[in-house]
Amino acid sequence: MAQFSDDPVISCINQLERSRIFPLDLIQRRTLVEKLIELVLVGPPPAPPHITAALEDMAATLKDIDTSGLRVVILGGGSGLSTVIGGDSRNSSWPENPFQGMKKIFPNATSIVCVTDDGGSTGELLKDLPLIALGDIRHVLLSSISHTVLCETYGLTIDEAQRAAEILHSIFNIRFARRPASANELLTCGLSTAGLPSKMAEQLFALLDSLFSESRLSRLLSRPHCLGNLLLVAAIYQGINEGPVVSSKQLLAGINRLAKLIGVREGAVLPCTTTPARLQVLYSNGVVVSGENKTATARRNTAIDRVFVEFIEDPVVPVEVTDAIRRADIIVFAPGSLYTSIIPILQVPGLVQAIRSNHRALKILVANLWIQKGETDLVLEDPRRRFYVSDLINAYHRNIPGGVADLFAQIMVVGMQDIPGNILQSYAVEDKVPIYLDRGRVWQLGFAPLEARIFSETLLKERRVQHDPDGLAEAIKIIWSVRDKIPRETKGVAPVAYQIKYSCRQDNLTRDKRRKLFLQRLRDWYFDTKITGRLDDIFWRHSDIPIEHLDLVKGVVLVEKEQWQRSMIWDSVFSYYDPNDCLIKIRKDIFFDPSLFECAILIAIGQSLLGNYAAIKEMLPVEHDGVILGKVYRLTLEPEQTRRCFFCSGELARFLRLVRMVPCPNDKMRYTRLINGAEGFTPPGLLMGLVYAWYLDSSYVSNIEYKMAITRIPMTGMVREQVRILNRRMDTIDFFRRVVFRHTAPVFDEQLLMIERI
Repeated sequence: MAQFSDDPVISCINQLERSRIFPLDLIQRRTLVEKLIELVLVGPPPAPPHITAALEDMAATLKDIDTSGLRVVILGGGSGLSTVIGGDSRNSSWPENPFQGMKKIFPNATSIVCVTDDGGSTGELLKDLPLIALGDIRHVLLSSISHTVLCETYGLTIDEAQRAAEILHSIFNIRFARRPASANELLTCGLSTAGLPSKMAEQLFALLDSLFSESRLSRLLSRPHCLGNLLLVAAIYQGINEGPVVSSKQLLAGINRLAKLIGVREGAVLPCTTTPARLQVLYSNGVVVSGENKTATARRNTAIDRVFVEFIEDPVVPVEVTDAIRRADIIVFAPGSLYTSIIPILQVPGLVQAIRSNHRALKILVANLWIQKGETDLVLEDPRRRFYVSDLINAYHRNIPGGVADLFAQIMVVGMQDIPGNILQSYAVEDKVPIYLDRGRVWQLGFAPLEARIFSETLLKERRVQHDPDGLAEAIKIIWSVRDKIPRETKGVAPVAYQIKYSCRQDNLTRDKRRKLFLQRLRDWYFDTKITGRLDDIFWRHSDIPIEHLDLVKGVVLVEKEQWQRSMIWDSVFSYYDPNDCLIKIRKDIFFDPSLFECAILIAIGQSLLGNYAAIKEMLPVEHDGVILGKVYRLTLEPEQTRRCFFCSGELARFLRLVRMVPCPNDKMRYTRLINGAEGFTPPGLLMGLVYAWYLDSSYVSNIEYKMAITRIPMTGMVREQVRILNRRMDTIDFFRRVVFRHTAPVFDEQLLMIERI
């Protein structure tokens, strides 16, 4: 881009460069841009008056740059995006300064929000409605409230606008656990709409009242919710006469309806897609975990390889989203959870290409502050070392269609050297470790790293380190002002050999429809009604369980501890599947421990997949010269004609071989396993249940987690026996991923996904 002599910023820089002493050299930063950011955010360093005056003039010139006409797009998830756009609106201190951040310096900012969240109140909504995740949209909407829009729409003063923002903050963040009786009761917890403009208060109350008067919405009140989410749902369904299904156009209209009502520019907050979707994480050992909330708590003790978005159907991208990206002068990737904020957005078809096609926009990635447990605590390339900014780039490159080429050029990083060591040490005690900048490596990858004091000085005094909305916005403004002065390494990143394609559910079921099918199935079961809620929660949390896994189960029976007859010599499993009556049987005292009960249910469901596969089970002694050397476990299969089993004959045979059952050469229906001495033995049925439960949640089955730990050890230096064990473990995981849980989409095929590591 050509530079013009009348550019005041460039003129100031040129004047400083002509000085005998270059004043910016007094600022202890590496690059020109970093020095200018430091100058504006901190002020001139101690220097003679004439030098200080020149620097103050430079700072004033930068601050006076008019950015009101620039079109800015910011992509991200809830907390990180809301913090950047206008401060974290869930924070109790937000009303003290509600009009800060990007929306203040760039009033034409547009937020593009990730929609794969399924936890908290958002998850509760998804149980009942076929919608995208709305929680992050609600969060960003509140952070996007503009005093200019409030004043123009309702004729308010600045003080009145701030008071309105304070009241809206209180209303939007109300959470309730029991069903309220009326809209008035929702506002009796020391809150009210008094102080809001009368028109706003009237329309907000109408939305609240519709939650009680509309049958589609009233059932939502029986679940724990954030009131802001319910207001957004009410705004979406306003004007839609019947049915829970909404079109893309109706969804956007509802978001804009609420935006306009609370003082947000229409179109300022957009979902990246209007098609419901869920996140799927592929770990380096081959396990797939579905659902953003579950992946956040999975703690699989192994690095994440890739993440994918699974849509219920071909995704719809609002034209408003692609238009905003196409017209943007600045595109910012907000900080946030690495695998659950930016990457899911960029896997929506068309968005990456739209960003790449905008060649004139300044594109900036804001790096995360902290390593996140379960996401960035382990490095895929080398789990033994810590996570750096270059690893962040690597993860994006591996998970974004076409890699990171032309997506961003600058990377904003918090200058950790500016944070006192004792504060970082106190964070380390809480197991919170920063993501440090490996500047040389980032330069080699072709990006310009920019370190700056973009953390909140106010929160630092409270010994907390977070991004400062105003500081970050000012820094981006400065980068824009001197964008042609930023050098860039030409080496660049490696090419990507595979363009990741999105996948769609074969059954096209939204989360609420899937849940209804499970509940319908439970109606045919025999069980104590008091466990219905528990079973509902289990099947909801483990969305990888296909409904077909319940085909061979007819109910759940709780057995008194005194009547429990199962041998527990070799294990501590308190449940089993009985193929004779097709019932899951659980020791009754386990019910009172939700974690143990969930584990017991999962193990038994896993066992049920084998059905009545075994006609005869025998344990025969092995004797030589009168000495008992061990035992032989002999299994005779039920004939195919009478066999009830989830697996076909070939799949069943593969599983039995994986658990080291040896087929008899002259009888394909018989398998054996030699057991030495007093060695323990886990029968195939129980092992199926244990691995099933481990695959869904490794924290439940410690003995299987111990066996699978070998998958985290580098193969280098392994002896042949260890390699053989490792291969068998990996084959077992592959069997459960592909055959048991039917994760067969091409995106999970390592042979197709030949993405080059950078």
